[in-house]
Amino acid sequence: MKSVIAIALLVCAVAAGPIDPKTAETTVQKFDNIGTGPFAFSFETNDGKSVYAEGQLKNLGTEGEALEVRGQYSYPGDDGVIYTITYIANELGYQPQGAHIP
Repeated sequence: MKSVIAIALLVCAVAAGPIDPKTAETTVQKFDNIGTGPFAFSFETNDGKSVYAEGQLKNLGTEGEALEVRGQYSYPGDDGVIYTITYIANELGYQPQGAHIP
């Protein structure tokens, strides 16, 4: 019985080990886009990365019409810290924010 538990723990330890980013797989994905109007999507990978974005047209039908996208992405750094960036992208450009960004 003890050997079965030891083998099970070993299998769990190996499965929880680092994943090569080149072979990472998507574990969760969601899309909300009917082709017109607002959209949203998100996904997560088994190597610890995640992405979320939503967007819509602002000032529809005017000369100032612009697409605005708000989102966030996270990834594990080589130092073991999870880095998260939130952003807005619109007529003013890409505007990222994160604890590690000066």
